[in-house]
Amino acid sequence: MELPSLRQLQYLISLHDHQHFGRAADACNVTQSTLSSGLKELEATLGMRLVERTRRVVVFTPVGVSVAHRAREILLRTRELALLGSGPLAGVLQMSVIPTIAPFLLPRILSQVRAHHPGLEVQIQEEMSREGCANLSSGRSDCLLLALPYDCGDFEYVTLFDDPIVVALRADDPLAAAPTIESRDLAQDKLLLLHEGHCLRDHALKACRRPDQGPRSAPGASIHTLVQLVNAGMGVTLLPQMAVDAGVVAGTEVVTRPLTGGEARRIICLAWRRNSPRAEGLARLALTLRNIDQGASSTAPERRLGV
Repeated sequence: MELPSLRQLQYLISLHDHQHFGRAADACNVTQSTLSSGLKELEATLGMRLVERTRRVVVFTPVGVSVAHRAREILLRTRELALLGSGPLAGVLQMSVIPTIAPFLLPRILSQVRAHHPGLEVQIQEEMSREGCANLSSGRSDCLLLALPYDCGDFEYVTLFDDPIVVALRADDPLAAAPTIESRDLAQDKLLLLHEGHCLRDHALKACRRPDQGPRSAPGASIHTLVQLVNAGMGVTLLPQMAVDAGVVAGTEVVTRPLTGGEARRIICLAWRRNSPRAEGLARLALTLRNIDQGASSTAPERRLGV
């Protein structure tokens, strides 16, 4: 019985991801004709039509969608088998990181991760929490740096550290005279938050005890944008402390004050698939990340199941 090749399955997955023959071929580093021929050979081997070819769009047949999902699982398991022969923290590691963590934490940790684990090549994918969780589940990523609480899925994860959420406002704002700020003092029509889809938006609303309603003012696409809007006198915002520590308000008239209440924080964690063959190594990596943040702590991080 003739079986499909892993390369043919990779072509199918790439086409399913990109929905375009040219982009799928580029992702596989082959010509479009090579990819198309490989898919035709796959269809001949399986004896079924997987893709309807038109001039403008790519349409997967129902059985083609099913085969693409199964092919993704096969390639994931094959990749995990290949990792069994290497050390738990050796080779390429695909790490997804959410945008409200990546620019502030990565500069602080990447060089030290290389120093602690010289055999590990970390490749970073910056993406929103929803995409990061999906890519972790599908095997496109090996692990994910994200902020809790977030309903990500049934993964194993390690808590790294708490990240307080603080109020950012102009120094000449009357609220800035207080050492701490109560959530009730934040005017609804002056509160600037990130666009829908950023988990930090939900964390900020929870921190100021407004889980059921967002701000009426225009939101920002990034933390840096929010700071500039505050600096221009357009309102106040809520920032993660790690962004403040990284200097996001430097050179502006923006100051920060603690927000009262025990929910004014998010929890930074490292997550991975429960049955990953790299679980032992990823737990060690999490310990490295926690030690980098806390400074030579030898306490094992808290390890849990299910994000």
